[in-house]
Parts: sequence; C-alpha cells; structure tokens
Amino acid sequence: MSTQIILTAPVENLGAEGDTITVADGYARNFLFPKGLAMPATAGNLRRVGSLQKKREATQAAQLDDAKAIVTKLSKQSFTITAAAGEDGKLYGSVTSADISDALKKEGIEVDRRKIVIEHAIRELGVYDVDVKLHAEVVTKVKIWVVGPDGEAAAAAKSKSTDEKAGRKTPKADKKK
Repeated sequence: MSTQIILTAPVENLGAEGDTITVADGYARNFLFPKGLAMPATAGNLRRVGSLQKKREATQAAQLDDAKAIVTKLSKQSFTITAAAGEDGKLYGSVTSADISDALKKEGIEVDRRKIVIEHAIRELGVYDVDVKLHAEVVTKVKIWVVGPDGEAAAAAKSKSTDEKAGRKTPKADKKK
C-alpha cells in the first residue's frame, strides 16, 4: 500500500521541502514521520504547507535583496590583510576564509566565512580574487591584498617570475660537485 505525504524537510532521492509525494506505508510510518521529515497529506496540512511556502518565498526574496546589496558594496572596494611573511614573500601559514571574513567585517560588511570560497591556499604575498557565494543566485569576486607587516606586497614579485606563479617551474642550472 502507499501513503501520500508532505515533506517537511528535503530528503535525498525523494524531494524538497513542501513536496507532496506517495511513498510506502512502512517507510512513512517507521522512518519519515518519527524523524519529523514528513506529515500526512491531509487537507489541513496542505493549507498549512501552502502558507509556509509563501512565507519562505518572501524570506528568500528578502535574502536575495540583501545579497545584491552586499555585492554592490564588495565590488566597489578591495581589502587588505596583513600577514607575517619571510624574505621570499611566503607566509608563515596561510590566509583563511576566517581571515577574509574578519577583514570584511572591519569594513562594515558581514559575510559568513563559509560563504567565502578559496580555490587554492593563499600562502604568498600578493593580490588575489576570491569568490564569495552570498546566495544561490548571487556570486561575486572580492579583491584581497595580502601584505607583509611593513605593508608591502611587492616581495612576491621580487623573487618570482610569471612562469612560477602560473605553476610552471623554470629550469635550474645543474650543480657540479
């Protein structure tokens, strides 16, 4: 036998929150209902889910507007992070998404560190473009300047060629003993 249910949370391989689907009685009764993942598809529950979906859509629209407002702020400026580095421009550690989030917070822009995507670890002085995923539909790039304690980011350019920055090694002379 089968039962019609309304999902109250997204369930993998079944559907999203608010979907009305048909599942086996035992699956609904023994798994979905006790875990709070679904409720029976009665007339009252269908009305309640309709009103919840309208509220959720309004909330998502407000979040999208907030994300677009933050994008306009982020696109107008670049951010500087000061980190300890050696003579060759390599950092003593790396710049993390939490560091970038703190730098944005100092400028008055609140962005959760989990929304900052760093493709490759930042372990040298220089300028980097970092993706920020503010919303499912809103992604932007932020320019980050990583400078040493003296405020200079030029140390990386001093000892690195463009080939090495792109990941290609330049041949070195063989040492003779």
